Amino acid sequence: MKQKPAPEQIEENVEHVVNQVEQEVTRTRNPWYVVSKRGRIFVSIYIIEFALFTLLAWFVHVHPILPVDVAITQEFQENQAPWLKTSMIAVSYLGNAQFVFAGLILLTAAAFWIVRLRLEALFIVVLSAVSSVLNIGIKLLVDRPRPTARLVDIFQHASGLSFPSGHVMSYVAFWGLLFSLGIILFKRDRWWHYVLLIIPALFVVLVGPSRIYLGDHWASDVLGGYLFGGLLLGIGLWIYLKLKERGVLTKRT
Repeated sequence: MKQKPAPEQIEENVEHVVNQVEQEVTRTRNPWYVVSKRGRIFVSIYIIEFALFTLLAWFVHVHPILPVDVAITQEFQENQAPWLKTSMIAVSYLGNAQFVFAGLILLTAAAFWIVRLRLEALFIVVLSAVSSVLNIGIKLLVDRPRPTARLVDIFQHASGLSFPSGHVMSYVAFWGLLFSLGIILFKRDRWWHYVLLIIPALFVVLVGPSRIYLGDHWASDVLGGYLFGGLLLGIGLWIYLKLKERGVLTKRT
C-alpha cells in the first residue's frame, strides 16, 4: 500500500480532528428556542445597568476622590502577602499585555469559526474592539485621575485616566461573552462545557478586585467597568440574537 506524503497525511489528520470537534459542538448545542429564551434573559438584566452607570459616571466626575473608595482600597491592601500580590498581577496580566490579549481574542475567534460558529466568532472580535474604543471615549469625558501614592499603595503603576476600568470592560467583553455563549448555546453534559463557563467566570469576577488591590483603580472605577461592560455585552447579545434569528452566518439547530 502506497503511503501518502507527509503534508497530505498531516492535512488529513487535521481535517479529521476539526470534523470531530465540529460534530461534538453541533451535538451539544441547545435548540433554537432555548438559545433565544436564555439570551433574552441576559439582555434584560444587562439593559437595567445603563441608568446606574450614567449616575455613577456623573458622580465621580463631580467628586473624583471618594472617601469610600479610599477606605475600600486600604481594606483590600491590608494583606500584602507575596502570593496574593502575585495572583492579582497574574489576573490583570492580559489587560496589560495588549498584543497577547489581542492574539488570544483572534485565536478564540478562529476556533469558533473553524467549528462553524461563525457569527459567534465575529462577535468575539467586534465586541472587544468596540469595548476598547468606548472605554477610551468615556475616560476622556469623565476625566477622572487615577489613585495616587499619597492615598493608597500603588503596586502596579498605570498611566492614563481612571474611570471606568479598561481591564474590567475588556474582560467583560471577551470573557463575559464566552461565558454568555456557553450558557446560551450549549448543554452541559461534557467536561469542556464547564471549563467554558468556569474559566471566563473566574477572570470576570477576579479582575475587579485585582485592579483595586494593585492600586490602579478605585472601587467605583471597577463598578463602572462592570456596569458599562455588562451594558455593552447586553446590547451585543441583543444584536447577536437578532442576526441569529435571520440566519446570518449561521443556521438553526
